Amino acid sequence: MSTYEFTCSVEPQHLPEQSDPARGIYAFAYTVTIENTGDVAAQLISRHWVITDANGKVEEVKGLGVVGQQPFLRPGEGFEYTSWTRIATPRGTMSGSYFCVAEDGERFEAVVPAFSLAVQRSGLH
Repeated sequence: MSTYEFTCSVEPQHLPEQSDPARGIYAFAYTVTIENTGDVAAQLISRHWVITDANGKVEEVKGLGVVGQQPFLRPGEGFEYTSWTRIATPRGTMSGSYFCVAEDGERFEAVVPAFSLAVQRSGLH
């Protein structure tokens, strides 16, 4: 029996130079690593993100591909990209999923586990 699976991990990072706390704008970059951990080649078709700020405001983002691409990954291959988002609070969360289609036509979803968006308070300068 075939296994259809993309495993995703994320490294978020606050972007102070793109943020304006006085105006309630906090920018974050996130680097996503997607690896085909199944045994069938498949293509990432679309994305769905759920972005929640500390006030509970939810924004959903849906679209084709990631950073303008729809990567086709053979078993063991990976794809990495960096994107960004803005929220109105210094803390929030993101989670999501990718809709994928395997080369044999099977459709599956790759889940991106929730991760934190947080301004790191610096101690000593």
